[in-house]
Amino acid sequence: MTQTDNLFADLPITRDRDQFLRELVRELAGTLEDVVGLEDAEGFVSVVGNRIGDIMNREYRELSHAAKLDLEQVGAALVDLKRRIDGGFTVESLSDDAIVLTNTRCPFGQYVQDRPSLCMMTSNVFGRIAADNNGYARVAIPEAIARGDRQCRVVISLKPGAVAPDGAREYFARD
Repeated sequence: MTQTDNLFADLPITRDRDQFLRELVRELAGTLEDVVGLEDAEGFVSVVGNRIGDIMNREYRELSHAAKLDLEQVGAALVDLKRRIDGGFTVESLSDDAIVLTNTRCPFGQYVQDRPSLCMMTSNVFGRIAADNNGYARVAIPEAIARGDRQCRVVISLKPGAVAPDGAREYFARD
């Protein structure tokens, strides 16, 4: 190692891998929103969220030795996966008709501000897990920290046919 390698080692720069990755995701989302528009940016983030939802659903099923998660396990998995990535989700209510969650701490931290396309990560991960275990899910996020609300509120309807709020997305089981 040369003296040049450590030239800035004593400066109080706080950036670490986590912060760098959050900044990276924020700037990618912002670039997509600016270049292709919010709706298309949400589409791109949705594809990624779907893939991650598949991976996480498979992991929860395998580790709990379940072919499918029951309603309570789905709610617990959604809270657990967000807790593991530093989210602050809790189940507000759980019924055969819907799972409602609230969140006071976004896993993206301050980097989610003004990046509503990142909410599609939550919608798709939650929608994929809920649909693949229940057969169907429709996810709405009527409140979002990314849009300036003090918390996120995620409503996962488990029965098709009810009137859907604006912005709700439907998910169907694939297995």
